[in-house]
Amino acid sequence: MNRYTMVWAALCAWSLGLGSQAWAQSVRETVRDTVPQFQPALSAEAPPPGASVPGPTRTIGWEQLIPAGWDPYKDLKALNLETLKDNDPRAEEALKKMRKMWDNAPINPLILGQSVRLPGYMVPLEDLPEGSKEFLLVPYFGACVHSPPPPANQIVHVVLDKPTKRFRMMDTLWVTGPLSATKTDSHMGVSSYRIDAKQVAPYVDKK
Repeated sequence: MNRYTMVWAALCAWSLGLGSQAWAQSVRETVRDTVPQFQPALSAEAPPPGASVPGPTRTIGWEQLIPAGWDPYKDLKALNLETLKDNDPRAEEALKKMRKMWDNAPINPLILGQSVRLPGYMVPLEDLPEGSKEFLLVPYFGACVHSPPPPANQIVHVVLDKPTKRFRMMDTLWVTGPLSATKTDSHMGVSSYRIDAKQVAPYVDKK
């Protein structure tokens, strides 16, 4: 689990009512020194075996969706986490500020308009007899379902030409298509990006 994911897990614990003290202790361990270097939750270094994607498609990881210099923990750095106690209103206020900042997380304009291949976990936005035509792609298991949504620049709204029954909740996928900056506010979370999928395939680790 990378440090970015650890903070989301701490947010989940707080949202489930485990108290600010537990939250502060978990977050304290992750943000004490520096903002972490972001790494994709799934390997994006190699295409799945047998896959053939025409055109100049670029395989990317989740860290490439984050603009250079953006600090997702800005509001936490002003707090002295060592001094926080249970139910400290400063912790709750920091979480509210961070949630607002994450829902309006900036995009990386350098990759917009490109045809990309991105690995992630599927979160369906609909449950229709004919299958799912729209879903969110997220970087780690449980995001938007068992834990609060990650920043909006770590959620991609995927739209298919036609519904599919092939995949289910939290299946790991490769999604290929043009990447655009389209903000979507769904019941599962806010996304800053959209991919109009040209190909959706099961994720296969390079190992």
